Amino acid sequence: MAFGRSRKTEEPPVEPVAWADVRTFVVSSEEKPVTVKRKKGVRGPRAVRVPKGGKDFRVNAPCAYLAPASRAAAGPSATGLTLYEDPEARQLLCYVDEAREVDGERHHVVRDGQGGVLGTLRRIPPRRPFRHTWRIDQPGHPEIVGRNEWAAGDSAKEAVGRVAVKAAIGLVGALADFGAEGGDQPSRPRTLEWTVDGEVVMVSEGSAQVTVKADWVDRRLAFAFALVGDC
Repeated sequence: MAFGRSRKTEEPPVEPVAWADVRTFVVSSEEKPVTVKRKKGVRGPRAVRVPKGGKDFRVNAPCAYLAPASRAAAGPSATGLTLYEDPEARQLLCYVDEAREVDGERHHVVRDGQGGVLGTLRRIPPRRPFRHTWRIDQPGHPEIVGRNEWAAGDSAKEAVGRVAVKAAIGLVGALADFGAEGGDQPSRPRTLEWTVDGEVVMVSEGSAQVTVKADWVDRRLAFAFALVGDC
């Protein structure tokens, strides 16, 4: 036995968590990220994951799994945007239908494991100087409106004024959040506030991280938005 050396502690496996009540989640294959005390990261199956633990030993616990590439084509959706409750892709959780155009909007219908409609994600065409916005229709609940956090509650004139102020004090890239679609430079991932009657019920940071704030929001609809992406 060598004295004077600390014995490396084996980390326990990352246990899955229940999906229905998660708050903040990411879609990732990163299970144990590199930290100051964890020199080597660990990857797992691509999944909806919930950040847990302290900063030194943070883990991303899975709560819903994307189908492995070998089985994605055999899933119920032509889009491949399908989630399962188990890594073996045996217990279907939800899936997203192929997008369809309805009155200029792009609709993504989200279905449960039995094919029933959970709700619809609606991508609304942009009104300059803003980018497109989103809506979520969840049966039995008011429409959820997803808008750029700077624009929430503002008129177009007020929002543009806020952008100008931030640009003037040196916040480089502020205008990218309002960048015109099809421009020469890709816009940065933006933060959307999802509101009902002025109350924020969800916040998304691009498609990388989503935080659900209201208990009644069906997590499967939030997962579906992260899979579809803010595009």
